[in-house]
Amino acid sequence: MSSGKITSVRRRSREVMKKIVWVVIVVASIGGVVLLLGTRRNSEPKYRTAKVDRGDVTQTVTATGTVSAVTTVAVGSQVSGIIAKLHADFNSQVKKGDLLIELDPTPFQEKVNAAQAGLEKANVDVRNTKIALERQKALKKEGLAPQADYDAAQANYDSARASSQQAAATLKQAETDLKYTKIVAPIDGVVVARQYDVGQTVAASFQAPTLFTIAQDLTKMQVSADVSESDIGTVKVGQPVRFTVDAYPDRNFRGKVSQIRLNATVNQNVVTYPVIVAVDNPDLMLKPTMTANVAVEVARVRDVLRIPNAALRFRPEEKASTSPEERAANLGAGGGTAAVARQVDQSRGGGGPGRGAGGAAGGGGRGGGGWSGRRGKTGPPTEQTVYKLPPVKSEPDPVKVQTGISDGRVTQVVSGQLAVGDAVVTGVATSKVDTTGSALPGAGRGPAGGGGGRRGF
Repeated sequence: MSSGKITSVRRRSREVMKKIVWVVIVVASIGGVVLLLGTRRNSEPKYRTAKVDRGDVTQTVTATGTVSAVTTVAVGSQVSGIIAKLHADFNSQVKKGDLLIELDPTPFQEKVNAAQAGLEKANVDVRNTKIALERQKALKKEGLAPQADYDAAQANYDSARASSQQAAATLKQAETDLKYTKIVAPIDGVVVARQYDVGQTVAASFQAPTLFTIAQDLTKMQVSADVSESDIGTVKVGQPVRFTVDAYPDRNFRGKVSQIRLNATVNQNVVTYPVIVAVDNPDLMLKPTMTANVAVEVARVRDVLRIPNAALRFRPEEKASTSPEERAANLGAGGGTAAVARQVDQSRGGGGPGRGAGGAAGGGGRGGGGWSGRRGKTGPPTEQTVYKLPPVKSEPDPVKVQTGISDGRVTQVVSGQLAVGDAVVTGVATSKVDTTGSALPGAGRGPAGGGGGRRGF
């Protein structure tokens, strides 16, 4: 092969290699641009949203309480003795005057017999001293007896009469004690407790021992709920009350505040006031001493705009390019700047503006003495900022709104540039599923369908 042909082949090879290199460079550049755009697109935050809707909002004060009968009578014994017979037991229906217990009457009957004998002896003494007095009176009239003998006879007669009266009183007391051996029901009702059995000794001293506890009418019950001093100012007589009991967690019982008692209880520097709730119990499902989880409706609005409380807490992530003026505006919008991860956690949590319901089961726990808390907030409307996500934009717009009462999960919108169906941001989504708009969290649950509180409230 000649040197010219070799040079021509080499030249063509170099041109082909240059074309291949340029093709690789172009493909790599296009891939880099696509990758960069995809990364930027993926780095843009996806937001979790909820739709603004209309509905009711109920603000409640929550507390725990104890179910009890309206009238409960402790039946005791006024005398000591051994129980001979029982005529009633647990859950017995009794009428006023029904015989409940008989004590052994033997010692009491003996006291009656002794008192009767004492009275008879006293009456004999009265007759004898009266005869002696009449004799001395006759002798004195004839001048045959001194005045001293007459006075002595008169004193003996008066003493005998007093002794007779005392013996009569002793007999009456003995007969009364004998009657006390038969213990009867003081009211109509049902026996809810019995403390003694046949053969046991009842010792009546300064305080009468309780033998039975009778509830007058179990179709009318009451709940005594301990409400904290910070919430008692919003509770009024006549306000509607809803509550559940552990025995029937899916059933709502209803009542009304009938009394707010002034005898406050102080437990570990926590002051609570007993609030009495009157409850009808026609089916006798409520039993004495049940624990009630109470919600007192202290404020209620109907058919108003509602937004989830998570939307009131949300603040977008502050970007590095944000100007000082924009940062100041964000701070003034209510709450400053929060990290994206924190927004994810907050958007999943409950609660709302103002004081939430507190610990477990939507109430601020207090242990033993009951708990009380205000679900949501009250007071005059306050200005807050929420972020509305328009359909054609990827970034939310801040909107100032006036908020009203809250039930702890949703809040009333009094005024502002929001309408039914608007999507408000509640947090940053962690997956594609989270980006879809949804109804208000808890809608259809909680008080008046507005969320918040224990199941069934």
